[in-house]
Amino acid sequence: MTSIPKLTLGPVLFNWKPEALRDFYFRVADEADVDSVHVGEVVCSKRTPFFEPFIPEVVERLAGAGKEVVLSSLALIMSDREIAQARELAQTDGILVEANDISVAAQMNGRPFVAGPLLNIYNEGTLASLAAMGAVRVCLPAELSADAVACLAASTAMEVEVQAFGRLPLAISARCYAARARNLSKDGCQYVCADDPDGMAVETLDEVPFLAVNGTQTMSYHTMDLLGDVRGLAARQIQRFRLWPQTCDMVAVAALFRSVLAGKTGEEEAEDLLSDLCPGAEFANGYIHGRSGHLFIDAQG
Repeated sequence: MTSIPKLTLGPVLFNWKPEALRDFYFRVADEADVDSVHVGEVVCSKRTPFFEPFIPEVVERLAGAGKEVVLSSLALIMSDREIAQARELAQTDGILVEANDISVAAQMNGRPFVAGPLLNIYNEGTLASLAAMGAVRVCLPAELSADAVACLAASTAMEVEVQAFGRLPLAISARCYAARARNLSKDGCQYVCADDPDGMAVETLDEVPFLAVNGTQTMSYHTMDLLGDVRGLAARQIQRFRLWPQTCDMVAVAALFRSVLAGKTGEEEAEDLLSDLCPGAEFANGYIHGRSGHLFIDAQG
């Protein structure tokens, strides 16, 4: 490993109260050892007006603390209002934008942007197309194995990021599962997704939890944990790792990943510490080992 990779804090995907979300970012600005922080609503445009008034002071606080700030776009753009929001976001000056819908990438008109993990990026041709559109960094989908990730990283000059912690965003829908689960319509949802600040677990008919829902978003039930894999991935030219915010102590989680990447904390010790930080969480890293995503493969395979 020639250099220590960077850490990215992804956008908060859940419907947290705006004041709590503001305070979360303020603490990240002051205490978290991360290089980049994403801000913005990705899942549901109905949530946007609540946190939007806080964004300027959050961006100022993060930038003042030396963090790179990235504004993330919606992952599914359907209405005229959302198209207008996306167009306005794409025209933002002086700050990097993450495109999570390909229409946002198209509106960047060649200006630098981040290709988000909710785009379908699974081959070298897609990477080349995004680079030609102006992408300077790409966060790959979570389903890729380490070998696939390494092949893609070797094929591009873009900075490559891998998702390393948190419930994984798997899909987005026009329908709201959180409202439906409470016999509400999407239009009359009463913002009930806020009742599940880390997502709502979904069980099979055999009562086995296997997914989570967050409004219109389908997520993994398991929490991605690549603590035992990040150093190996870094040796294969992966320059960044993304941590998805959960309600646990994300400052401590970031510090743990930083310590492992720097070789200051052993992987076994780190796994124990992460379990303490995330009581009740079930961890998985199967995808990166080319196995089923819900499995956890230890360092010995």
